[in-house]
Amino acid sequence: MSAERIKEVVKERYGQAARQARSGSTSCCGPSRAEDSCCDPITSNLYSIQESGEVPELAMRASLGCGNPTALAELKPGEVVLDLGSGGGIDVLLSAKRVGPTGKAYGLDMTDDMLALARENQRKAGVENAEFLKGEIESVPLRTTRSTSSSPTA
Repeated sequence: MSAERIKEVVKERYGQAARQARSGSTSCCGPSRAEDSCCDPITSNLYSIQESGEVPELAMRASLGCGNPTALAELKPGEVVLDLGSGGGIDVLLSAKRVGPTGKAYGLDMTDDMLALARENQRKAGVENAEFLKGEIESVPLRTTRSTSSSPTA
């Protein structure tokens, strides 16, 4: 299968997960329920009850993640975060809250349905220091800036 075809299949699957979340279904990696036979202990229940309560339910239902990076990251106020393959926005929204108003959290996804869902979740969560970008991991659409400091000369 070509690289382009693989991307198309992934886009369709992720788009389907976003549409399922909007219809009330849960993805295989979202919060597990008794009737969800596809969930397994590695990819389900990744977020604490407190974390789950900090983001809209739609974000949790659309999760296709395989881990909870916010549980391991030691984010500090003012930091900038980039989540590659951000999906419905769980990790971006949680990170944005941790880095506070002086920080920024970016989410990158290549799927229009997921980006629309993530932006809806951002509005519902009232998070202003987050931004969701359309793009692919191979070419992140962010400008980098370098700060230069001048040191005194003798």
